Amino acid sequence: MTFRRFRILLLLGVLAAALSFTWLEQSMVRGWRAPLAVAVIPINGDGSTEASETIRALQASDFDEINAFLERESARYGLKLSPAMQATLLPALDEPPPAPPRSGNVLKTIFWSLHLRWWVYRQSGEWLPQLGTIKLFVLYHAPQDGVALAHSLGLQKGLVGVVHAFADPRQTQQNNIVFAHELLHTLGATDKYDIGGRPVYPQGYAEPELPPHLPRREAEIMAGRLVNAAGQLVMPPSLERCVIGAMTAHEINFDAGFKRRFGSGN
Repeated sequence: MTFRRFRILLLLGVLAAALSFTWLEQSMVRGWRAPLAVAVIPINGDGSTEASETIRALQASDFDEINAFLERESARYGLKLSPAMQATLLPALDEPPPAPPRSGNVLKTIFWSLHLRWWVYRQSGEWLPQLGTIKLFVLYHAPQDGVALAHSLGLQKGLVGVVHAFADPRQTQQNNIVFAHELLHTLGATDKYDIGGRPVYPQGYAEPELPPHLPRREAEIMAGRLVNAAGQLVMPPSLERCVIGAMTAHEINFDAGFKRRFGSGN
């Protein structure tokens, strides 16, 4: 065997192992037979005192609202998980993750995704990564009037989320909406809003059977916005006013729970 053929076989083996690893991880987290293991890693996103103080005060229980949301919504689709999520708060990092490319160049995005996954692996400090653990890197920023946070993201491959959050106790509940949104991205959920941020009808609406112009009290979590009684597009105040719609439920494999509960008589 020539060295060139050996190198090709080695690369194919590495690729096959990576694909198998990804498939196994997704099977674990999307099977909904055990609570989701979620590691939360805080980062001071702007070097501010407010962010440092918020990080020092963090506790794993601060994310209980997300677990309650997942328990409530999964139960609507026939799953019986309590808890649905187990959050572990890890020590803060000093180094931020690599920022995504500003352009929509596909090749740059692919390289950035690989760079991010390599960065996550290096930060773990372990030879073998934690199989099936979702990693949420949360960058806290001091609130500034008129300044929006960078876009958060969640990647299904690698089970990685990068969340930009406000370092303000008054923002905790809305921060948790962003956490839950990106968490579901890692499980395969897609966004349900258009380029202008408006929910896509019908899959981006709670109560999709109603006409889109009617106001809603609840928001579909992957749309993240609702139209209120005044006709304004607003973010809901908390996860108590969010739901997982039918399309999102299908994307994150809640169907499995539904079939286990209701499919035995078919």
